[in-house]
Amino acid sequence: MAQTTVVIPNYNGIKYIAACLDSLYAGTVSDMEVIVVDNASADGSLELIKEQYPQVTLIENAENTGFSYAVNQGIQASKTPYVFLLNNDTEIEADCIEKLEAFMQTDDRIFSASAKMIALHDKEKVDDAGDYYCALGWAFARGKGKQPSLYKENKDVFAACAGAAIYRREYFDKVGLFDVQHFAYLEDIDVGYRARIHGFRNCFAADAVVYHAGSATSGSRYNAFKTSLASRNSIYLIYKNMPLLQIILNLPFFLVGFGTKLAFFILKGLGKEYSKGLLQGIRLCTGETGKANKVKFCANRLQNYAKIQVELWSNLFKLLF
Repeated sequence: MAQTTVVIPNYNGIKYIAACLDSLYAGTVSDMEVIVVDNASADGSLELIKEQYPQVTLIENAENTGFSYAVNQGIQASKTPYVFLLNNDTEIEADCIEKLEAFMQTDDRIFSASAKMIALHDKEKVDDAGDYYCALGWAFARGKGKQPSLYKENKDVFAACAGAAIYRREYFDKVGLFDVQHFAYLEDIDVGYRARIHGFRNCFAADAVVYHAGSATSGSRYNAFKTSLASRNSIYLIYKNMPLLQIILNLPFFLVGFGTKLAFFILKGLGKEYSKGLLQGIRLCTGETGKANKVKFCANRLQNYAKIQVELWSNLFKLLF
């Protein structure tokens, strides 16, 4: 019986999708389910999947719904204990899913486990070894650009990178699905944050390896679309998950963090887009949708909030040093 459903959101992924699916079907787990959620691709990738991979379950959207909505569709369509979210510009090592399943079975408190993501075009560099979030209001990839050999140990992280991460499906009923208001960017930090508030663990599984091209959908690491959306979501992430007292406690750090990012993007010629995103984030938080989605503070989870706050400070030191 299948233990894992692989969910791949696809938007114009003609360059990578075949290699991604080939790597899955060449793996050691033969009874997995694979769902591709297509966001109105116009490059022939949808037709390619239909013609060459009839075993794939396809969900076809009439428009680009964004990452969060697409993966939610896949999660809701799945019936297995685990769901493995995978970007379309990835290739997995043969035993990746097997290793992730084994890792999840070590502790039923684990909500998610991130694979070791290595740069597809430079296999001497880590792309992501789990994600951190710090008191500056910044999320950052652990190990980015470093040697993969440095990351041989399993480790708790703030959140799993949803580009290649396995999730315990039943816990979405408690934590909630990915927030569609994010559309894309920081949605995995958000769902990981909510899991932490509930007392669950997010981890890095060192032996599960995925190779990642990166920025295949947005087109580049820094662009107007990504800059505006990520800055909007960074404001929303804070408002949504932090109680008011915690926001006030971290406010001096946020001012430094957002001020530094603004200066950085001004130098990149994207200051207007970054500022626009911040204003959109404030409007989202003060609107009815943002207020409805805010995580309600529960006093019996105070210990979890305290642990998160200590981690926000400790992750700041990880970032700096």
